[in-house]
Amino acid sequence: MSFANRSMEAAVAGKPQPGWKDVLEEAAIEVFELMASVQLAPLPEPTQPASGAITSMVGMAGALCGMMNIRCSHTAAQRLAGCMLAGSHVSSAGTIRDALGELCNMIAGNFKAKIPSLADHCMLSVPTVITGDDYSLEPVDPFQVIHIAFDFSGDTIHVALVMHS
Repeated sequence: MSFANRSMEAAVAGKPQPGWKDVLEEAAIEVFELMASVQLAPLPEPTQPASGAITSMVGMAGALCGMMNIRCSHTAAQRLAGCMLAGSHVSSAGTIRDALGELCNMIAGNFKAKIPSLADHCMLSVPTVITGDDYSLEPVDPFQVIHIAFDFSGDTIHVALVMHS
């Protein structure tokens, strides 16, 4: 029985439960390894807001209302897309957006599947991707965030679960 199944039997809508950060980290590591053959190393607790020129978001509704997102540099997103396509060089903006969107969707699905009270009681939206050099993501109050940063060969990939109450 996994950590998630042992300790995540009861979720409270909009409230992170003890251990959810570990579950999110595990879900992200598994997805990046499975989908892109990439092994990511978690970085120490992020002290700065997530940054990067591309963000993928997947909405969550039901037993948990919020959003999963991945934010990274365009270079990191391009490299991830290439890894997902068996090492191919990817230059198409559409392919890069699709790859990052699918990674975010898979992390959201993997995360909720690890928490029995969310598995069948939380729906996911289709991914949305934002690109640009100067933007911020600011959730509407009240909210709580679980934010994990990963090292990807010198680039930082930010994964966050934003929950609304």
